Amino acid sequence: MENNILSSSENYDEKDYQELLHDTIAVIESSRIHIAKQINMHVISSHWEIGKLLEERKLDSKHGDQIVKRLSGDLKGRYPNMGLSPRNLWDMKRFYLRYYQDDIKLRQAVAVLPWGHNLLLLNNDLSSEHILFYANEVISKNWSRSMLLLALKSEYHLSIQASEKSNNFAITMSEENAEYANEIFRSHYHLGFIDAIEPLKELDLERHLVNKITSFIMELGNGFSFIGNQHTLSYNNKEYHVDLLFFHRKLRSMIAIELKIGEFKPEYIGKMNFYLSLLDKLEKAPDENPSIGIILCAGKDHLEVELALQDINKPIGVAEFQYLLPQNKLETMITNEIKKRNMK
Repeated sequence: MENNILSSSENYDEKDYQELLHDTIAVIESSRIHIAKQINMHVISSHWEIGKLLEERKLDSKHGDQIVKRLSGDLKGRYPNMGLSPRNLWDMKRFYLRYYQDDIKLRQAVAVLPWGHNLLLLNNDLSSEHILFYANEVISKNWSRSMLLLALKSEYHLSIQASEKSNNFAITMSEENAEYANEIFRSHYHLGFIDAIEPLKELDLERHLVNKITSFIMELGNGFSFIGNQHTLSYNNKEYHVDLLFFHRKLRSMIAIELKIGEFKPEYIGKMNFYLSLLDKLEKAPDENPSIGIILCAGKDHLEVELALQDINKPIGVAEFQYLLPQNKLETMITNEIKKRNMK
């Protein structure tokens, strides 16, 4: 028996072992994430119920301050690690009052957010529609608290609302795929996670995105798999290079992304159309849908894009990106931070 075990072990090569290790870690990490989400939901539920209790007892900062301080002291003595300071207890009441009359869809969305994320949303003067937008972004892209803070400071929701969809999906894809593609691809992407403090050249921007490819995929949304950068296409004794190449599982399409640090130019469409033709000719599998192109640039004129896309038979979209705060917003943010510090 012992000899059989040794023989089996010797035949198990390093590649097989690494695959076993990888799959085992994936199971454990998946379980850990599931457990963490369940714990968070129970924490948020308890905060909701405590806030409801404070409201039902008619306790407010004017008449109930001493009672809440005493309550905080007694609770912290029993549950020292639960974050039950007077301020946090009042925040629980604020949390309850903000959402208890709201739509069930919004209440379900904020119920799965970490408490720190919820406090950020509470501390900003946002409509229910915008809170739901940010909650869905956090959930779908696994935003950290700092990513949410950056999005709030740059008023990300306003830039998304103001952007028009600039693509030809409706005439180059099936109705079902075009509708789904419009849900997936946005007209504006925030690349604040690259931590750039000055304008970048195109290759520098690409390098930053590749170095933080996980964050970029989160910004793109679910379903994207990264294939590579400067992806080489060889044809007719020449080589061409796609800046970033992805595959989207549900669309069953390769996604080519070209980065442009300046404003959109009509000639970018012709170049992308050529790349998509090469991808479909050289690399698209028979069971896959035609490749999709996204031109990511610093700015665009919707009507100019619309005109440039006329008579193009490959699915192409044009989107804007932002990774630096505009000067006026940066100044306002700094001024507000200084004021907050002086008030403490």
